[in-house]
Amino acid sequence: MIDFKDKQELSISEEFKKNGYLIFKSNNVESLEYLRQVIIDNICKICHLKKPRRNDYNELLNNFHKKIKLKDLNNIRLKIINALNKDKEYRKNYFLTSKKILYELVGNELSMQNRINLSIQLPKDKSSLLPLHSDIWSGDSPFEVVIWIPLVDCYNTKTMYLLPPKNYKKVEKNFKKYSGNSSEDFFKKIKKNVKWIKINFGEVLIFNQSLPHGNIVNNEKETRWSMNCRFKSVFSPYGDKKIGEFFEPITLRVASELAIKYKLPKIK
Repeated sequence: MIDFKDKQELSISEEFKKNGYLIFKSNNVESLEYLRQVIIDNICKICHLKKPRRNDYNELLNNFHKKIKLKDLNNIRLKIINALNKDKEYRKNYFLTSKKILYELVGNELSMQNRINLSIQLPKDKSSLLPLHSDIWSGDSPFEVVIWIPLVDCYNTKTMYLLPPKNYKKVEKNFKKYSGNSSEDFFKKIKKNVKWIKINFGEVLIFNQSLPHGNIVNNEKETRWSMNCRFKSVFSPYGDKKIGEFFEPITLRVASELAIKYKLPKIK
């Protein structure tokens, strides 16, 4: 296959294929700060908390478990999600944090998930788990990637894990022996082979959602905050999540716009 990508594009493409993910510094700090600011504002409004100084944002987020009751967590999370998805600039700023890497790995005619997801994982909380899974197994398109943005530093059990491509190939070859297992049993069998993603606020993760991934109980002393959203090439195949329902084009080029609208002239 002919490949006209430049050296940098080839390098990050090979790294993404090898590891199944990339961590990079956002090329748009203003957009990243905007995302966090909207969440901070809504936390304070919903939870009736005094708005902290900017230097104290980490303290509020990391120690959120000290300010609420666990039984209220899901209701608070849903209210924050609804608020940020009503913000007309939120999805645009989310995209702008990762525009360059998306153009290099996915393409410049993109569809973006309609709603951004927010995860809040309190220490020792067993109600906010995302068991081992591959998005493809539940009907997503293999042409999608996930942009995962931490709002705090994430490490050890205060983060997500992913099964690297090299290790997934071994599982794939013997998938039949895993297929009858529960997610928990499946994870126990591959636990020693997963990669725990260490990532700080200011960095962004893009990963291959076809690889098995998930999280476990957060055994650290801080609350985890992270967001995720899927992107794909507009004209690549869709899975169960269709364009117009789950995805929306965000960077359609003029040639494509004109082609979509074009109609052959009628000859009577």
